[in-house]
Amino acid sequence: MPASLLDFLAGGLVQSGFWGLFAYFLVVTQLTIFTVTLYLHRSQTHRGVDFHPVLAHFFRFWCWLTTSMITREWVAIHRKHHARCETEEDPHSPMHKGIKAVFWRGAELYREARAERADMEQYGRGTPDDGIERRLYTPHATMGPVLMLAINIVLFGAAGVAIWAIQMAWIPFWAAGVVNGLGHWWGYRNFETTDTATNLSPWAVWIGGEELHNNHHAFPSSAKFALRRWEFDIGWAVIKGLQAVRLAKVLRVAPSLDVRPNIHVPDSDTLKALLALRFQAMTDYQKRVLKPALREEAAAAGARLRALLPRKLRRGLVDDGRWLKPDARAQLQDWVEQRPRIRTLVEHRARLAALLEARSHDASESLANLQAWCREAEASGIRALQDYAARLKGYSLQPARG
Repeated sequence: MPASLLDFLAGGLVQSGFWGLFAYFLVVTQLTIFTVTLYLHRSQTHRGVDFHPVLAHFFRFWCWLTTSMITREWVAIHRKHHARCETEEDPHSPMHKGIKAVFWRGAELYREARAERADMEQYGRGTPDDGIERRLYTPHATMGPVLMLAINIVLFGAAGVAIWAIQMAWIPFWAAGVVNGLGHWWGYRNFETTDTATNLSPWAVWIGGEELHNNHHAFPSSAKFALRRWEFDIGWAVIKGLQAVRLAKVLRVAPSLDVRPNIHVPDSDTLKALLALRFQAMTDYQKRVLKPALREEAAAAGARLRALLPRKLRRGLVDDGRWLKPDARAQLQDWVEQRPRIRTLVEHRARLAALLEARSHDASESLANLQAWCREAEASGIRALQDYAARLKGYSLQPARG
């Protein structure tokens, strides 16, 4: 066999060393991550950002070339995840399918979900439907990765096959497994959302900002995922860079909270803020009302907090034991019933949550219900609840600064 042919099989046209291969791998995998988080997720699914048509089509092409995922199907599956989160209809909920299934079989669950054609019709509206989508990207989705394999082999020879194999596993592992699985099972929470979404880390540049999953579930349409000073969203940094050169236009970011002083009765500004920031309000209730009350109960009993109530049950107080097993939920309810002060706080929390989740079309009725809730909280005789109600009345909404 000629030496030149052996050289080609060993190193391709580029004949690159390890660091050259590594640099190429980082570029192509990061481009794929950005395609998923910026284009499929933040732009197409949630309409938080628009991209220049040329850049948007590059993202579509790169998605076809490196993942074989179809924009319409990915968008539909993710929209259904938000609409049916943590129910049996959720395409990838660890609560119902198990963490092992979602973590290790995320790609398989994706394929099962895309087979539900009615869901694709219902949730996939508004995605690209031009000639190239109908004639190439959708009917020949698997052709893209085959072409990518050929490109890698031509460039790097046998090493290109290894790079391609890792490329093909990159999104199924990090997006389908880690974000969809661990992102609803382990991590920290900035917001007490009605699901189990968590932030895996305050920064993880290799998954494009998707590690801030709890933030995203609190404000799904926000193009910016980092909402605390110590958090870093590399996807948002890229969006801001693209916006600076007029290749991106930010449509929505999470609103910020302003608390006005000396507001004696909740008004329309209060209601607007609460409807937009309902998870912030429930988080504040947990931190400012329930946690202090639990510490006081422990002090009165002369016990440590973890001895008074196990951590799992303390977490259950946040959402009335929604995610606890039946026996643990019953144990929590019995514990609460034996403590009238805690019971009062739990009842007020549940009523406030129901008020904010109802989203009545009659604003005057919602405002009247909110005012009634504040009056009852102030008449409860519980200082922490009274202070919370006074603060709640001052809520107002301000656009968050990018």
